[in-house]
Amino acid sequence: MRVRIKLLTDGAVVPTYGTEFSAGADLYALGGEDITVEPHSTVMVHTGIAAEIPTGYVGLVYARSGLATKRSLAPANKVGVIDSDYRGEIMVALHNHSDAPQSIAGGERIAQLVIAPYVKAEFETADSLGDTERGVGGFGSTGK
Repeated sequence: MRVRIKLLTDGAVVPTYGTEFSAGADLYALGGEDITVEPHSTVMVHTGIAAEIPTGYVGLVYARSGLATKRSLAPANKVGVIDSDYRGEIMVALHNHSDAPQSIAGGERIAQLVIAPYVKAEFETADSLGDTERGVGGFGSTGK
């Protein structure tokens, strides 16, 4: 699959895959000055790129595992959604979950982008829903 990427400014980097079998492509902070993310705060990190995601697909922005586990930096919204009709700059709302300031260098890998198909549902109201063994059991109802 081809996804067209537009570099919006100098210092922007095309997403790259770390290995042959990586599901997510690394997104990079826009080159330039370092960004400080204060403890328990969120900053919008520019990537300097826009994408043309094919119809029927969505771009999902996930945390980079190393950044999240070693430096407590992850997308504030947990998973960002880039719809196929969006053509603006891809930005990452990066949240610092730690008690110490964290620095992001220009050009550093900050998140990963997964392109995935989706199904668009048609929602309809109903007076009842089909029975299942689980029923209305919610949080924690199936065990630890």
